[in-house]
Amino acid sequence: MLDLSADKPNTAEAPREAIREPARDEGVGRGRPAPLIDPFQRAITYLRLSVTDRCDFRCAYCMAEDMQFLPKRDLLTLEELDRLCGVFVDRGVRKLRITGGEPLVRRDIMQLFRRLSRHLGSGALDELTLTTNGSQLARFAPELADLGVRRINVSLDTLDPTKFREITRRGDLGVVLAGIEAARTAGIKVKINAVALKGVNEDEIAPMLVWAHARGMDMTLIEVMPLGEIDGDRTDQFLPLSVARQRLAERYTLTPLPDRTGGPARYVRVEETGGRLGFITPLTHNFCESCNRVRLTCTGKLYMCLGQEDAADLRAALRASPDDALVTRAVIEAISRKPKGHDFVIERARPAAVPRHMSVTGG
Repeated sequence: MLDLSADKPNTAEAPREAIREPARDEGVGRGRPAPLIDPFQRAITYLRLSVTDRCDFRCAYCMAEDMQFLPKRDLLTLEELDRLCGVFVDRGVRKLRITGGEPLVRRDIMQLFRRLSRHLGSGALDELTLTTNGSQLARFAPELADLGVRRINVSLDTLDPTKFREITRRGDLGVVLAGIEAARTAGIKVKINAVALKGVNEDEIAPMLVWAHARGMDMTLIEVMPLGEIDGDRTDQFLPLSVARQRLAERYTLTPLPDRTGGPARYVRVEETGGRLGFITPLTHNFCESCNRVRLTCTGKLYMCLGQEDAADLRAALRASPDDALVTRAVIEAISRKPKGHDFVIERARPAAVPRHMSVTGG
């Protein structure tokens, strides 16, 4: 059974995850503070916020089956997460993605979405979005749409119920598909993210593509990333997307698109379906030259690069003062250390190129 209480802070100060209205003087000036620029002159306009490391699935390429999650006392409250997001928005972040673990299993998570949606209303934020495994979408999709969430990413690696159960170790494909339909019915645009797994779902890539595009959903293929120790060897799972793309090109006309988001995906239009297909290739093609993002964990650690261990502890600065000046200085200092790129190499991924799991960093 899913324990929705696992993320509830265990402190006397915050027995519930209620969010108070921010103080009027909260934040750094409401003029136009200097934007966040890294050492390579890239503007940081995209924050991925992990609200929990917990997940109701245990995907074989992502987690060990017997995961040890963070003590709930270590997690930032929803109020603290909201405050940190405000600092980033003040400094020019225009896109905010909520991630996990599975973000929708965090207790009272819609309170955070409700508060963050104010940045959409003010025009300070262009987009508030979400990456999810879809297990809770049927429950939350209508409210997410009401709060201004216009598109989401759903992680889905197979349309075979048995194989889905094997990959996730506990998921129900029917529940996820119902959640996707609930999101679409609510007017939310869905993109499917599929990790390409050698010998597991490589024969399903084409059928999934047709299925997604027939429903107006884009799809993105992702190479296995060497993050965190798992029960097995990722080199056995690794399918180069150059191989997957070549196979697709034998059946479909793939027209390269100029679409760029500052992110890792490179896109093509599949002429026969009319849909868009993305490729995220951290191992076969370094995609870092235009990186515009940073990742903030549920404990307040700011990772400037997914594939590097350097991080800044924003929790200490956050809790040291009710004023945001200390946090802002810590953020600016951290961005000054953002590296040019990661150094993922599959041959060095035993047991993992980076010891922390993706669920800790934020998917």
